[in-house]
Amino acid sequence: MGWTGETADVLRRRSGAVAEAVRRAWTEPGRERDLAAQAGKAALAACLAWVVAGWWLRAPVAFVAPWMAVVLVESTVYRSLAHGLQQVAAIAMGTVVATAVALELSSTMIAMAVVLPAVLLLAQWRRLGSQGIYAATGALFVLTDGQVSVAASGARIGEAVFGAAVGIAVNALIRPPVYLRDARSALLDVSHEAQEILYRMADRLADGRWDTALAGSWHERALRLERLVGQAGSAIGWSRESMRGNHRGLGAGGIPRAGKRYDDALTVLDQAAVHIAGVTRTVLEIAADDDTAVRTDPQITGPFAAFLRHTGHALGLYGQTRFAAAPAERSADESLRRAVDNLRHSLDELRRQLPGAVQEDPDALATHGEMLAQARRLADQLARN
Repeated sequence: MGWTGETADVLRRRSGAVAEAVRRAWTEPGRERDLAAQAGKAALAACLAWVVAGWWLRAPVAFVAPWMAVVLVESTVYRSLAHGLQQVAAIAMGTVVATAVALELSSTMIAMAVVLPAVLLLAQWRRLGSQGIYAATGALFVLTDGQVSVAASGARIGEAVFGAAVGIAVNALIRPPVYLRDARSALLDVSHEAQEILYRMADRLADGRWDTALAGSWHERALRLERLVGQAGSAIGWSRESMRGNHRGLGAGGIPRAGKRYDDALTVLDQAAVHIAGVTRTVLEIAADDDTAVRTDPQITGPFAAFLRHTGHALGLYGQTRFAAAPAERSADESLRRAVDNLRHSLDELRRQLPGAVQEDPDALATHGEMLAQARRLADQLARN
């Protein structure tokens, strides 16, 4: 009974997640709607290819055309075209080799033993990329057909070319995928997470309620933040690739591209992630130190907490102004400039008070000196951008 109830709970949760994904795909733009659109386009491409190859022309191996059309409705227009050319070349190579060998040998098993190792080696050719495996697929289509002929193999290659053309055309002409929104969302996630880490640290340091376990959790989040920066860089790359050959980016009213400001933002956030990881490591080292007087001294924790809070506020404003869907207003830019100025003032205050608080501890002074250097680099980076 318990197992049944647990299974029912899992099914309800998964059903709820599916229903929520369907709702988002229907009501708002996002990843769910993009996935639904790509699935619909793949089905449309397959139907169009089958209508022409199977129903109208009655081609001998018509299934090749819709199969190629489906697999080439890819994540970007550029990828559809590049993979289409590679895939057709691989299939043609495997088909030609298999046909030539099968016409010379009477046994299908012997032909497979000869052909498959050869085409699998040919599939490693660098120019075929990840599509080289389709050379073996093309060879198997020939060898398992029963009746091998030059005409049938030529028709198979022709249908592969037609299906690829249909898949590429559908992907390029009907709502071609664009990933600018994904890049913007990834960058916003980084800035929000950075702000959240810094705010939590500032609140706990200000009131003295922190220990080694809490400092360790902050450091783990900071390390995850660096991975989020890497994901944001990947998303920017996908965004740029999705605009290659994409008509939605043409003209005055086209979708904007991920330009230099996205690269600048990624640089700033990468610096922020490195800085936050360094700061959290320093805080963890202080928390693990037996000298609780240094850890709880308001001369240290007060200015440090203020600096972290100003840094978090500046990074939050940076995300709002740089990654907003619409261009930032002048007032938003002014708010960011003021936040950076406040950040610099808090850094100056920390620089003045910290050495005096730890002047009798050379190791602590060196540790905090590194933290101050990281903080200054972050403030300079925000000011420049």
